[in-house]
Amino acid sequence: MAGKTIAREGVAAGLVGAVTVAVWFFVVDLIAGRPFFTPEMLGEGLASVLGGPAFGATTNILIYTVFHLAAFIGLGIFLSWVVHRAETEPHVLVVFVLLFIIFEFGFYGITAVLAQTQLQALAWYQIAAGNVLAAVSMGWYLWRAHPALRSELVHAMEGDEA
Repeated sequence: MAGKTIAREGVAAGLVGAVTVAVWFFVVDLIAGRPFFTPEMLGEGLASVLGGPAFGATTNILIYTVFHLAAFIGLGIFLSWVVHRAETEPHVLVVFVLLFIIFEFGFYGITAVLAQTQLQALAWYQIAAGNVLAAVSMGWYLWRAHPALRSELVHAMEGDEA
């Protein structure tokens, strides 16, 4: 049963994150007067990285959307697994928090570098903001689904053994 719960909860958390980022980029693109510009550019970049031929705008948006959803659902399942694992082993949360911080700094660094080369048309801080919004929304979803998470995190940070 735990496997089903982890998967179901992970898919939901992943969809929360994916929709948050999609809405963020849509609003940013709409304000700039270029609806769907970001997913089109990211889809074009993804297709070129995968060695695919040049596609049109609609296909690029679809390519990115499928990748975007799959990546967030995978991430959501992983996060759900971490939260469920932390219920029996609170120290997992400390390791996860440290890895999350390292990942975030690495992500921002790579995004800033790519913004100078491949992603010149996209502002790195807009991508970073979308990432933060997704992390907060997914974390909020899992936090609400697991009320004991706060005490588990405090317990883990104190280093007490159960």
